[in-house]
Amino acid sequence: MTRLPVAALISLCCLLPAFVLADELADRILPLREQARLEDEMLRERLDEVVPELMRREGIDAWVVISREYNEDPVLRTMLPATWLNARRRTVLMFIDHGDERGVERMAVARYAVGDLFPGVWDPEQQPDQWARIAELLIEADPQSIAVNFSDTYGLADGLTYTDGRELQLALPDNLRARIISAERLAVGWLETRTATEMEHYKDVMAIAHAIIKEGFSAEVIEPGVTSIDDLEWWYRQRVNDLGLDAWFHTSLEVERSDDSAARIDAENLDPEIFYRGDHVHIDFGISYLGLQTDTQQNAYILREGESELPSYLQTALAEGNRLQDILTGNFQIGRSGNEILAMSLNQAREEGLNPIIYTHPIGLHGHAAGTTIGMWDKQDGVPGTGDYPMHANTAYSIELNALVDVPEWSAEPLPMKLEEDGFFNGSGFDYIQPRQTEYHVIDPN
Repeated sequence: MTRLPVAALISLCCLLPAFVLADELADRILPLREQARLEDEMLRERLDEVVPELMRREGIDAWVVISREYNEDPVLRTMLPATWLNARRRTVLMFIDHGDERGVERMAVARYAVGDLFPGVWDPEQQPDQWARIAELLIEADPQSIAVNFSDTYGLADGLTYTDGRELQLALPDNLRARIISAERLAVGWLETRTATEMEHYKDVMAIAHAIIKEGFSAEVIEPGVTSIDDLEWWYRQRVNDLGLDAWFHTSLEVERSDDSAARIDAENLDPEIFYRGDHVHIDFGISYLGLQTDTQQNAYILREGESELPSYLQTALAEGNRLQDILTGNFQIGRSGNEILAMSLNQAREEGLNPIIYTHPIGLHGHAAGTTIGMWDKQDGVPGTGDYPMHANTAYSIELNALVDVPEWSAEPLPMKLEEDGFFNGSGFDYIQPRQTEYHVIDPN
């Protein structure tokens, strides 16, 4: 193995960004074993508290969640302990509500108990037929409703496969078969509801995501005239990987240019995929950590020669985007549908002279999560199905939107002020998990 001389190593180290040499951010990320402990604590709390509350809210006596290895129901994946990366063979999780005295019992009708969260209730040596054992348990409990995961509206609540649905139907007697219903609202409720413990940890997850964005939006990473959009997208992907985190989508970057900058780049035949001074840079970035997802869009500006601060008209444009955020979250209310909130917010924004596009979605155990959808970029008249779903308390949202702002000093066309920040609705008010962007990331190459 060839070794660099000591002097060369010292020289190389001097060129490395400070966050590589003394990585305070990496030190904030827990070892896998500790992550697993926290994830399982949060999962146990959710199973103990959220499932019984939701089953009674929706009037469901039994919930049966069925999956086979590598073809997991999205709901079942969120119920597996940290050491279970997949289902094993056919894993059947069952919840039965025995009433106030005994509460909701949970069990695994499977070859194996699912950690210490779902006790095993099937012995294949005594009863070789797994479906017959499921039927025995349901006959004994005699639930008036048996919910399974099928849904026309939510893919995340539609995890029951054709084969497993057929076999369940065949195993049950006629009277129980007639009691099978969709678990859609129960499954969505499970996925969208956030606990106080989750929200405490979500603050750390969100702070880490913001810190990574800030690292990339720096002169240590972006060299105008050299660094490309593709380079920076992959820098973010690599940085997430090096920190031991996951990205639930590939980072996306866009450049907005003033009319003068665009004309100069065209006249000089420069590569438009390279960053230059005077560029307005937009990022869409998300990580997965502790089983929770982030989804963030923020904006940066690369100072021109002779500039020492951001042009004031860009800060004014960001303020319009922030105002649109306030209008939207100010209309959050329990029981309002996403389509109602969308219409109210668009009307109010237009009355204030804004030019809005709103496409906000739930976030939590999934990035584009189940729950109340508030517009899509191409559906500003409302979203059938998911937009009709009413808002509930203790739910989290990615406040994603775009205010088209007239900035004549910048361009003849409106400047898209695209923003996305994650926050929590407790039933009476909305708060961002970490402070939203109200100031640009300013990149000073000087």
